[in-house]
Amino acid sequence: MTLVILAAGMGSRYGGMKQIDPMNDDGDFIIDFSIYDAIKAGFNKVVFIIKEENLKDFKETIGNRINKYIDVEYAFQRMQDVPEWFNAPSDRKKPWGTTQAMMSITNIVNEPFAVINSDDFYGREAFEIIAEHLKKLEDYKGKPQFCMAGYKLKNTVTEHGAVNRGVCNINEKGHLVNIVEAKEIVPVGNGKAQYPDGDKKIELDLDTVVSMNCWGFTPDLFPHLSAEFDRFLHNIKNPLKDESYLTDVVDVMIKSDSCDVVVYNTNACWLGVTYAEDKPAVVAGIKKLIEEGVYPEHLWK
Repeated sequence: MTLVILAAGMGSRYGGMKQIDPMNDDGDFIIDFSIYDAIKAGFNKVVFIIKEENLKDFKETIGNRINKYIDVEYAFQRMQDVPEWFNAPSDRKKPWGTTQAMMSITNIVNEPFAVINSDDFYGREAFEIIAEHLKKLEDYKGKPQFCMAGYKLKNTVTEHGAVNRGVCNINEKGHLVNIVEAKEIVPVGNGKAQYPDGDKKIELDLDTVVSMNCWGFTPDLFPHLSAEFDRFLHNIKNPLKDESYLTDVVDVMIKSDSCDVVVYNTNACWLGVTYAEDKPAVVAGIKKLIEEGVYPEHLWK
C-alpha cells in the first residue's frame, strides 16, 4: 500500500514552508509522525506531491531519513500543468488545488493508496482503519469502495483563526452522501461554528463530522480527477485564487453513483499548523504522546 502526502501548499497563512518545520529536538516534522504511523499500519511506499523547486529540501531532510524504512518517490505539482485550451493568468502565485495535485501521481501509483495532508497530525488510528479498508480491496472488482477518516469538527479547530474543512453528510450505513468544502470556519460559542457562504453565515454543530483529507482510494479515482479539473477551469470565477479540491471530485463521484465512500469516525484530536501560533500546541501534543509511549523518544534512531 502507498501513502500519498500532499505537500505542495505554500503555507501562506503559516508564513513559511511548514511541511518541514521541526516539531521536536530531533528535528522531526509532522510528516515524520504520519509516516511512522503509516509504516506501523502496513504501508510500504510513500509518495510526496511537492513543488519541483522544493525537491532538494525534501530529499535532504525527510526523504533521506526515512528511505531506510519505506520506499520514497516524488511527484511534482506544477502551475503550468493545465489543459492547452485554458488561458492561465501569468500572475497567479500558487498551484490549482488538490485535484491538480492528485493528477500528478496517475502514472506513479497503481495500487490502493491513502492520501493525507503534510501539515496535519491525524493519530495512528486513522492509518490503521484506512489500511484495514484498503487491504480488503486488493482483489475487489465491483464499484470503487473508497473510505475516509471522519473527525468531529470540535477536535479540528484552532483558537488562532479560521480553518477549512470538508463538511460531511453521512447516511445510516456510515456512507458519505455528500461533502462540501467549507472555508473560514470559526467557533462561535454554545457548541456551534459558522462559515461564510456569500452574504450568509452557515451554522454548524461542533459535533459535525468533517474531512481532514485523510482518504483511502483505489486508482479508479484517477479518470475523475481530470474530468473535474476541466469542469473547474471551464467555470472558474477567480483565476488568480480559485482552487479545485479533491473533496469536489469525491462529491461528484458519489452523486453520479461512481463510488461508495465508507466513513470511519475517530475521536482523535487534530494537531496542525494552519497558523504559526499553532506550533507550540503541536510541539506540546507530540511531546505528551512521546511521554505516554505512543512514539519512541527518537523516531528514526
